[in-house]
Amino acid sequence: MAWSERIKMKSKIKWAALAGLMLSFTSILVHLFLAKSSASLVMYSAVTAFSEDLTHFDGPVRKGAGYRRLWGRVNALEHLQPYANPRSTPYLVPNKQNNGFIYAKIHGGFEKIRTSICDLVAVARLLNATLVIPEIQQSLQSKGVSSSFKSFSYLYDEEHFVEALVSDVIVVKSLPSHLMEGRKQKQYPVFKPKSSSSPKFYLQEVLPKLKSAKVIGLILNDGGGLQPILPSSLVEYQRLRCRVGFHVLRFRAEILEVAHQMVARLQGSGQPYIAYNPGLKRETLAYHGCAELFQDIHTELIQYRRAQMIKQGLVKEELSVDSYARKGNGSCPLMPEEVGLLLRAMGYPPRTRIYLAGSETFGGQRVLIPLRAMYANLVDRTSLCSKQELANVIGWENQLPTDSYVFPAKKSAKQPKEDWKRAGPRPRPLPPPPDRPIYGHEREGWYGWILEKDSEPDPSPNDLRDQAHRLLWDALDYIVSLKADAFFPGFDNDGSGSADFSSLVMGHRLFDMASTRTYRPDRKYITELLNTTSDHIYRPPRNWTLAVREHLNNSMGEDGLVKGFRRVKPKSFLSHPLPECLCTTIKRADLKQLQKSSKYKTIYEGQDECPNGIARPGPRESSDEDTEAQEDETDTDIIESDESSPAETIPSMEQDEEMDPDD
Repeated sequence: MAWSERIKMKSKIKWAALAGLMLSFTSILVHLFLAKSSASLVMYSAVTAFSEDLTHFDGPVRKGAGYRRLWGRVNALEHLQPYANPRSTPYLVPNKQNNGFIYAKIHGGFEKIRTSICDLVAVARLLNATLVIPEIQQSLQSKGVSSSFKSFSYLYDEEHFVEALVSDVIVVKSLPSHLMEGRKQKQYPVFKPKSSSSPKFYLQEVLPKLKSAKVIGLILNDGGGLQPILPSSLVEYQRLRCRVGFHVLRFRAEILEVAHQMVARLQGSGQPYIAYNPGLKRETLAYHGCAELFQDIHTELIQYRRAQMIKQGLVKEELSVDSYARKGNGSCPLMPEEVGLLLRAMGYPPRTRIYLAGSETFGGQRVLIPLRAMYANLVDRTSLCSKQELANVIGWENQLPTDSYVFPAKKSAKQPKEDWKRAGPRPRPLPPPPDRPIYGHEREGWYGWILEKDSEPDPSPNDLRDQAHRLLWDALDYIVSLKADAFFPGFDNDGSGSADFSSLVMGHRLFDMASTRTYRPDRKYITELLNTTSDHIYRPPRNWTLAVREHLNNSMGEDGLVKGFRRVKPKSFLSHPLPECLCTTIKRADLKQLQKSSKYKTIYEGQDECPNGIARPGPRESSDEDTEAQEDETDTDIIESDESSPAETIPSMEQDEEMDPDD
């Protein structure tokens, strides 16, 4: 009897174990199915976590003195309003009986495309010509790009472009059929103007060829085709540039839809956010000689690109320069860690939402680690959008074969020794270095070529398509940066290079609403400040924090505009469209007095009073009315001390108490 019971018990255990195995197997299948079906929602789930992390409070955001200190408008610039309409009379409407057609090819990234299109429209009106919609080469050269969006329409709304310019320039989508054949046979003259080309160049050299051939071609490689500053007699062409850059160039619907969704998610629960563009691009770093600020292979990649730029005549200096001296004079971008320290000094809390703008951050996630440690809510488009949403922006694309890595020929046993002997003299004899294993990720990464080759390989079809995608990512980031409650550039055009992402955003924000918080830091001064407290950078002295706040607060106002007029405008008009494209609500009598006596003469000189119908600013925001919290009172006191300081000086570190920037 006992034996039969034991048999029954073992049988029950076996059946229980079998049932457990079946349940485990079923559970694994369910998990695999869920993982596969929800893969496209992984990034979007980050948005949910992002929102929950910042909505730990109930009720609306309190907008007291502390809030206004960090997010409020700049009262000193409330009088500036956008006004780019033609002001001269009569402003002639274009006639179809003109001098001929202009077609153009635009090379370069997002910034160069945008500035080049604005210049092309101005040139077409200057020459009284019909403009054929420009061709964006970065999308045309990429295989596998969606056939739904090609060339100009890859970024912008073609129909709106044509209709919005009807009073300025006649725009057509293509050359007439009887002229197209001549272009294919290269019968028409082609010019390659520089971004510094003058109106005289077009009127004396280009216009005669246009009249005789009826068609000319322009190839723009330099980020523009017309000098930034024009004579006062051509001020209407400056306003035309503004109308094109800030009204006519409207992104296509798919880009606008996703960008507005991103803004809505960032502003969820009524929260403000900062848009931050690091400006860490390989091209920029190579141009300014900032290679030593990075390590290892990144330094080699920057130096290789700098050597190329020297050969092309873009850089007139030596290959190796002192990067730290360059950073000291403000030529190199601020690193993300430094920007985080500046935001802490300003008083932005650790939960502040920061959007990382720009399609390229050279150095990858490694350079962002310190900033992310200070501000955990640092997000980008991949954190805010699902894969499907980003795919909708790209459109349907053909599948391209994956890039295959070709291993170099294996060296013989004698080859390393011969290479070592040919390497040149050394301070003292050394044996050949020991072999180091080269791992797969080093060989097959985007930078793997630098380990075994002396020249960068040509971009693969996938690389070219990724470059085209960057135009779309920059477009999304551009819109998000324009809508941001505050904008902070890690690098902006300083007059020595072509317009960059940050400078275009800053110019557009200045035009749309000059009083929004747009920081314009002086990198040279900031670097000097950081050097004075390098030993205790994370717990800086109080007067250091006050100096940072004073400088950054002043940079948003009239002081920042004066410096921008001197540094930025000579290289990029769209980065500083003042005073041509704005008007002031200051009364005419007061305006004339300011133009004569103000130290901000460059801001007020040449400005017109806004006509009736242009929005007038509301009452000035005051930080003295609200005494809700003790920390707000402290912040107000700091601001008052900042405003009373006559000039920027590097604070002394002697006899100074330390202060936690979060206090």
